[in-house]
Amino acid sequence: MYAIIETGGKQVKVEEGQSIYVEKLAAEAGESVTFDKVLFVNGDDVKVGAPFVEGASVSAKVEKQGRQKKVTIYKFKPKKNYHRKQGHRQPYTKVTIEKINA
Repeated sequence: MYAIIETGGKQVKVEEGQSIYVEKLAAEAGESVTFDKVLFVNGDDVKVGAPFVEGASVSAKVEKQGRQKKVTIYKFKPKKNYHRKQGHRQPYTKVTIEKINA
């Protein structure tokens, strides 16, 4: 059984027991979170939302909060003595899917 959820402006296919990385959530490690925006559920019978499936949710447990590897942005314009260097680390939340409630 799997489901497609929407979180952080992205759509993610999830299964029970799977660990996924999502955009940062306001929850501490060890807490439970519920994803209510379920777009699709596949199990004994297929449920497709328009846009979301009524009464469906996905419960997950937060494993950790973190930041990804640094991405370096370098802007350069030739012959104009212009260059800028900037770094960015995107925060994320690692969650483990516990149950798909359809």
